[in-house]
Amino acid sequence: MANQTGAGAPVRIVFGGDPYLNDQTARDLKHQAQTVRPDAEVIELDAASADQYDFDEAVSPSLLSDTAIVMVSNLQSADDKLGEAMVAYCKQARSDPSGSSIVICRHEGGVKGKRLVDQLDRAGARKETVPDLKKADAKLNFVMQRFERHKRRVDPAAAQQLVAVLGDKTGELAAMCDQLCFDFDDDPIGIERINQYLTANPQVTGFAVADTAVAGRTAEAIVQMRAAVEQGTDPIALIGALAMKLRGLAKASAVRSGTISQAEAKMNPWVLKNSMRQLSGWTSAGLGNCIRMLAWADEQSKTNGGDPVYALERCIEAISHKGK
Repeated sequence: MANQTGAGAPVRIVFGGDPYLNDQTARDLKHQAQTVRPDAEVIELDAASADQYDFDEAVSPSLLSDTAIVMVSNLQSADDKLGEAMVAYCKQARSDPSGSSIVICRHEGGVKGKRLVDQLDRAGARKETVPDLKKADAKLNFVMQRFERHKRRVDPAAAQQLVAVLGDKTGELAAMCDQLCFDFDDDPIGIERINQYLTANPQVTGFAVADTAVAGRTAEAIVQMRAAVEQGTDPIALIGALAMKLRGLAKASAVRSGTISQAEAKMNPWVLKNSMRQLSGWTSAGLGNCIRMLAWADEQSKTNGGDPVYALERCIEAISHKGK
């Protein structure tokens, strides 16, 4: 349970748990802080390399704003001097929370740096302990809550299917929940919708095929695709996963160029960040070519006499060569 003392404390600690959830909790706290302090500058510090002077400068008034929102990662790696500066600031800010900079720290959990966490806790910081999502029930609850974030519901069987396939990849699990809410109006989301994007074999998903293709590993992606089809996966589900991947890249490209905002992209932040990393080497023309090929493959899968597996192979080849 999170420490409930210091509920309005300027210093917050996000402690341990599932790495994706830890990151999401910190992002949520940052968004809350930005709502309260819309004009505050956001400053990011890595405790593994920052020192006490970096921290003191970050929390002090600047030319841009009187207060800042300071995001501190890797708290477990802070040296003694940085730790002392943070504890001193926590005590000082507690007397004037509304006029102080907000500090949000991320700690990966474990014993390293735990002494500093305890000192900050005693100095008035609020500690948020993140769940680890190791048990099936915890993963199932996470899926249900993810849909609730969008004011939507999901059938229990559909939620279990999501956990069975993506339960070990929290980021992908969250992204799938978000994408289903963006793509479909069903309420609740049923298992049929889930199966449009997931293959029958938990080890071989349409997303795995898409990721392998985008990484340029043509032969490996084709082998994965054929294995999925042989195990009973409908080719249209694989086409849907490839199309979702390409739409994500296209949206990431539009965000990067400034054509649309992150909010307009309606993408999970983790997926957007991942898509940004995968954009290297892609052009608008290449994305357009691949999207047109997927439309052709979709037509092949729905036409009598069409060869959807051949069409998928052609799409995978095009995607792995970035549409060139």
